[in-house]
Amino acid sequence: MNQPLAYVHPGAKIAKNVVIEPFATIHNNVVIGEGSWIGSNVTIMEGARIGKNVSIFPGAVISAIPQDKKFEDEETTTVIGDGTTIRECVTINRGTSDKMKTIIGKNCWIMAYCHIAHDCVVGDNCIFSNNSTLAGHITVGDHVVLAGMAAVQQFCQIGNHAFVTGGSLVRKDVPPYVKAGREPLSYVGINSVGLRRRGFELEKIREIQDIYRILYQKNYNVSQAVQIIEAEMSASNERDEIIEFIKNSKRGIMRGYVRNN
Repeated sequence: MNQPLAYVHPGAKIAKNVVIEPFATIHNNVVIGEGSWIGSNVTIMEGARIGKNVSIFPGAVISAIPQDKKFEDEETTTVIGDGTTIRECVTINRGTSDKMKTIIGKNCWIMAYCHIAHDCVVGDNCIFSNNSTLAGHITVGDHVVLAGMAAVQQFCQIGNHAFVTGGSLVRKDVPPYVKAGREPLSYVGINSVGLRRRGFELEKIREIQDIYRILYQKNYNVSQAVQIIEAEMSASNERDEIIEFIKNSKRGIMRGYVRNN
């Protein structure tokens, strides 16, 4: 707070032990929680609500107005959860009148040059690799990994524990627990490595595999597959989560496994 080469608007609310490096710019109506670090040349604009122990690296721009011609200067926000790391030159836009806020969860790792557009909601413990891009109004679950240069079309949803391979174009919803890749985006298996790392037991991983075999590898349409999963698979949190995701998908889910020639 005593950094003479940084600009902090008098209306910003900054916890006492926040570190602000030279040439950072912090606008009015900003809140930054305890233990956070704001790197050189970071710009934090109006409406930012930054949690505790957040690290924001040089060149990032947080809570800029949306790149949306319908935006009419509504008083909206960007919320960054505790423990999240935002690397160099990341851009995160604040919300519009749709959701009024853009939300990044706790303990996320947003790597250099990523862009997260207005009204996105990102869960906890997500990793977005370099140059990953979210268009507006996207919902991302917990523990999601986007590999480098993945791009997600507006209004899509990505379920919990999903993994999207590098350079992928996401035009349809990605269900929970899966790996998604190829062009056009399709199912390439479940995210078994990620699930094991997060403590899922082998029996539970096999149950998830059986669900997606019915959905993607048995030549049923989606409605038929859902009926069979409900009838033949025992109820569980994971089964019910997958079924609910599919039933609530507005864009439709990504296609099944496609073998490359």
